Amino acid sequence: MTPTLSLDTQAILLLTAPLIAGRSHPAPDFLTPGEYKRLARHLREIQRQPADLVSPDAGELLRACRLVIDQTRLERLLGRGFLLSQVIERWQARAIWVLSRADDAYPRRLKARLRENAPALLYGCGDIGLLESGGLAVVGSRQVGEALIDYTMSVGKLAASAGRTLVSGGASGVDQAAMRGALEAGGSACGILADSLEKTTLTREYRNLLLDGRLTLISPYDPNAGFSAGNAMQRNKLIYALADASLVINSDVGKGGTWAGAVEQLDKFGFVPVYVRSTGEPSAGIDALRKKGALSWPNPNDADSFEAVFNAPPPSLFDRAEFTLNLEGGGRIESKSSAPPSPESAALPRRDVAPADVVVDGQRDPMRETRLVSPTESLPRPAQRVMENSPAEALFAVVREAIERLLTTPMKNAEVAAALEVSVAQAKDWLQRLADEGVLEKRDKSASYVVKQKRLFE
Repeated sequence: MTPTLSLDTQAILLLTAPLIAGRSHPAPDFLTPGEYKRLARHLREIQRQPADLVSPDAGELLRACRLVIDQTRLERLLGRGFLLSQVIERWQARAIWVLSRADDAYPRRLKARLRENAPALLYGCGDIGLLESGGLAVVGSRQVGEALIDYTMSVGKLAASAGRTLVSGGASGVDQAAMRGALEAGGSACGILADSLEKTTLTREYRNLLLDGRLTLISPYDPNAGFSAGNAMQRNKLIYALADASLVINSDVGKGGTWAGAVEQLDKFGFVPVYVRSTGEPSAGIDALRKKGALSWPNPNDADSFEAVFNAPPPSLFDRAEFTLNLEGGGRIESKSSAPPSPESAALPRRDVAPADVVVDGQRDPMRETRLVSPTESLPRPAQRVMENSPAEALFAVVREAIERLLTTPMKNAEVAAALEVSVAQAKDWLQRLADEGVLEKRDKSASYVVKQKRLFE
């Protein structure tokens, strides 16, 4: 059954979603993820909810929000009620549901691990409960040979025999092979798509599986959104965040979504153990990931040995604490998970973002546990730069690192802005500065930027 859209979710859709009724429909000036994040913080501070923005007496609240978002723009977006009703009718006819971070059914794993960076909206089709089942994330390239397809399908079948959900990105090649192996063996799968959710849910291969509750497809992007390299990069973290362990079947070195997602886990997030294939044809990307700390896949051959892969510790960064820049404190590192909630946020009966200390099933999430990290030399390069530089330069050092990792393939201003959740103007300024410094190369014909070859992943 398709869940009813809450008033909070309706408000967030009006503010952040393109509401594409058809592919030719013009895109409005909806809020970017970064803009909505600022608005959500402001609403939390004044103890209000997104639903309050569409209440009959919302005028005063809209005026109170103009400090973060232009009031006229908010009114224009919130006035799209008729278009929203049309799109909702279209989604319901296709059994597509929508959840926002304000909904109780929103996956707790995403709130706990990504916190306020969890997507404001999730579109999906299938059993919502599968999103809480964890399982094995399997990722890899689109273009692979038959031998790797067969190997990947065997991993999916083993996951099914162990009663574990198979989590993947739903793309052609490795992703679809892993899901197909699990589903053909009677198991279950979750696909986190970067584009074309509506089209995918209507395919004959998936429709009955969705209705039977063995397959769930989700996307943080509009169900009719086309492919974008930036969107694909951003959705990688969701695949890992919804799983208990991960396996990289193959990868290029220093480029591509598979590489970027795995490196992000090893160097930044550390949500789950990251395994890499240890048999079959050689792969330079697999070897490079192993050198960065990925584990060799132990090649389990039955359900019992398969369960052992979930017992390995996840990759570590700052001992799995989440850190952020405290610019008022001179650029020092501060643990977000150890900071007490503000009095304003503590007073709210419900919130649009997860609390600082996330509790899952009545237990404190171990991902939130922190301890002091010392000395500076033990920290990864971005953290060393933060510790050593002024606040402004410390912030840009982190930005530089993120952009260098992102632009292993050419991307335009708008794609970088989407990937980093900032405005196009901000992304343009950063890209131009790095181009002036000789870090990036600007390709005039495509108006895109790419990291100069000599700088790739030093």
